[in-house]
Amino acid sequence: MIRWALGLILLAAAFAALWVRVSPNPATDWAVNPLVTGRPGMENGYLIRPEGGDQAAPVYPVSAADLARKINAIALNWPRTRLLAGSPARGEMTYITRSRIWGFPDFTSVKILPMDTGSSFAAFARARFGKSDLGVNKARLQAWLKELSAS
Repeated sequence: MIRWALGLILLAAAFAALWVRVSPNPATDWAVNPLVTGRPGMENGYLIRPEGGDQAAPVYPVSAADLARKINAIALNWPRTRLLAGSPARGEMTYITRSRIWGFPDFTSVKILPMDTGSSFAAFARARFGKSDLGVNKARLQAWLKELSAS
């Protein structure tokens, strides 16, 4: 009886691990406007906005097009990340980043914001599965901010 129960538990774990990797992630469900979606303090996400996010986005002394290209380059250099929807030319991009071992998908939506003195952005990074993301979305967005400041 114990073998059957253990076998069922292992089978369920294998199915869950497979589902995380092959479940559909339609861009229409995950490409969102971070100015109006998300809320500060989410347990499984992180929000950057010029105002009203978990962290304020700075204004960069570059054009909106240049900022979009820089963010896109940083995102695509991030491990296990690819563009899911949008483009730098549109100033709206959504990326999917998968965790190293289990392949859990996280989504990061970015909107570029032209400003009088340059440009800024809003970004909403969140986990698809689970109540907590263990801080990985915050860490990713803060790393992107640091890299933007260095360039």
